[in-house]
Amino acid sequence: MREIRLRAKAKINLGLDVLRKRDDGYHEVRMIMHTIGLYDRIVLRPSENEGITLRTNLGFLPVNGDNLAYKAAKMLMDEFAVREGLEIELNKYIPVAAGMAGGSSDAAAVLVGVNRLFGLRLNKEELMKRGRQIGADVPFCVMRGTALAEGIGEILTPLPPLPECYILIAKPPVNVSTKFVYESLRANELKEHPDIDGQIEALKNQDLLALAKRMGNVLETVTIPAYPVIGRIKEKMLELGAINTLMSGSGPTVFGLFTDRQRAQDAYEKMRAAGEAKHVYLVTQGHSAARAMETQV
Repeated sequence: MREIRLRAKAKINLGLDVLRKRDDGYHEVRMIMHTIGLYDRIVLRPSENEGITLRTNLGFLPVNGDNLAYKAAKMLMDEFAVREGLEIELNKYIPVAAGMAGGSSDAAAVLVGVNRLFGLRLNKEELMKRGRQIGADVPFCVMRGTALAEGIGEILTPLPPLPECYILIAKPPVNVSTKFVYESLRANELKEHPDIDGQIEALKNQDLLALAKRMGNVLETVTIPAYPVIGRIKEKMLELGAINTLMSGSGPTVFGLFTDRQRAQDAYEKMRAAGEAKHVYLVTQGHSAARAMETQV
């Protein structure tokens, strides 16, 4: 039986700015998104049974159209009148509701996999266009790499990669509602904004320190007061030698950038021992294969 195995990779936001709240209720953003080597594993298999069957390693996840992976498969299969059934095996390692686009990345991987499995012959741009119908982060998760995202996140401009470094990731045992964060944000009253243009220039120059210095996320103004543990994790990472830290997306995940491998490894161990984070990962960013280590406390 033919099958396709996929890696649905997580993302972090190196910078996240909200320019304004539009009249239609959407927020206009300007942010730098970056794919990291932490991923969910997905297996797609054609099935003799009609329809889509989704199985996952997390019992609390929906296995119907409320799951973005299922939704992505159904959208393509309906559009192209695919008669075969489909089995989706989804093994989650990216934390759920963490600001790392786990669900969007699953959807993106399924779009790529269904396209390949059933010979639909869509190119990357065509898959990205369809991904917009599922969620604002899905087109980037199809594209991957490093990119400037504008509009409501759907206008993407590729950027040079993040320079080689070590990324420590920690998610506290809280789940944050993206809807709550954006509804609570007073976007039109923000006084300070991250230097996105400066970050773009730093990426072009491959200057990690300059990029880290300019990291900022305006959503922290909402999420950290509501969940102070996020601020404590940021402070802890700085104490452990991170050149800077930031909350990813609407949170609650925090990441810190390290230039020294041993210092990053020591920080990983100490963050695990501290117990404030439920999930802790260390990801190597660079030309070599990225690796991730995880603990669940």
